[in-house]
Amino acid sequence: MLVVSVRPIIGNIPVMEEFEAIRPYSDDEVPAVLARLAQDADLRRVVAPFLFPRASRALPPLGRLLTARLVRRQARRLRTVAELQTHLADYMENLIEKTILEFRASGLDHLALGQPYLFISTHRDIIMDTGLVNFAMHRAGHATSRIAVGDNLLGKAWAADLMRLNKSFVIERSVTGAKAIYQSLQRTSAFIRTSLEASESVWIAQREGRAKDGLDRTDPALIKMLALAWRDEMTDLGDLCARIKVVPVAITYELDPCAPRKARELFIREAEGKYDKPEGEDLISIVEGMLGFKGRVHLHFGAPLAGPFDAPEALAEAIDREIVAGLRVFPTHVAAARLLSLPELPAEDAEDAKVEAAFATHVSACPEAQRPYLFQQYANLIRNKQRFP
Repeated sequence: MLVVSVRPIIGNIPVMEEFEAIRPYSDDEVPAVLARLAQDADLRRVVAPFLFPRASRALPPLGRLLTARLVRRQARRLRTVAELQTHLADYMENLIEKTILEFRASGLDHLALGQPYLFISTHRDIIMDTGLVNFAMHRAGHATSRIAVGDNLLGKAWAADLMRLNKSFVIERSVTGAKAIYQSLQRTSAFIRTSLEASESVWIAQREGRAKDGLDRTDPALIKMLALAWRDEMTDLGDLCARIKVVPVAITYELDPCAPRKARELFIREAEGKYDKPEGEDLISIVEGMLGFKGRVHLHFGAPLAGPFDAPEALAEAIDREIVAGLRVFPTHVAAARLLSLPELPAEDAEDAKVEAAFATHVSACPEAQRPYLFQQYANLIRNKQRFP
């Protein structure tokens, strides 16, 4: 078992030297971090158009000034992570009302109050996936989860501050060298174990990065990483599932605001063998995903898994099977399968004129050569369903 040296507790988070660079911020750190954010000119420039769109369009310096004042006011008012998340829940509710036709969450009856869970989830949107999961849990009376986020999203100091204020911990993807990579994997696994043993739930994507092709598959390497912190105490992965509550989570968007951008990336990657992401594209995707119209969204929490599982691949397949069962077939998925001449499944909801119009706009905005990559993002949900009938 990996042994870590514990130092005193800061706020509500045990601080360990191995975790110092990756852990979320504690309650004691909230006011100072918010005050620091209020002084960050780059944050003001980026965030102002979304907090104060009219002022920022008419007079950009005014938008930035209003943003700084708002963050300073929040720094004085918000003193803990829980207070910050309650504030963000109100913002999320408003965002859902403006960008989602209907938001439904099922499977919450699988979750017991006060019980920590390891949520292994589909990943389609950088922010909304975890935002919706934590929103649903918060509204149902559960504590929100800590969120695994790749360090590729934390290139800006203010972005790292915002994420870590919101219970995110860092997955170190940028490390190189076999020894450093293994140490990073050990650190992540140990932090997840520490979190669960402190009754903190954890959310992590089923594989690295978003499933831009719409194929939701759990990477067995994720299972191997998770098991590292328990490797000396268990005989098989069924034993791991007996120690922790592994809950598969399926999130289905009827409409993905980032679908045309993903289609472009998939097209270039296949044509050129690689895709060089422009600076700032992740931020653009975050904004599009948050503010774009998503039609109906369905979130499903599966039942906690139980063994036996004799290999990481077996547990990964069990997660996939539960996730696919929780995915919902919307009319956009059926339409895309039809356009690709693929076998169809019946939609579980009636067509909606607003969604149809938005989907048509996505198609028309996508160059013809890239449209098959747009359609496959939706049609592959049906392929998922047909793999696990």
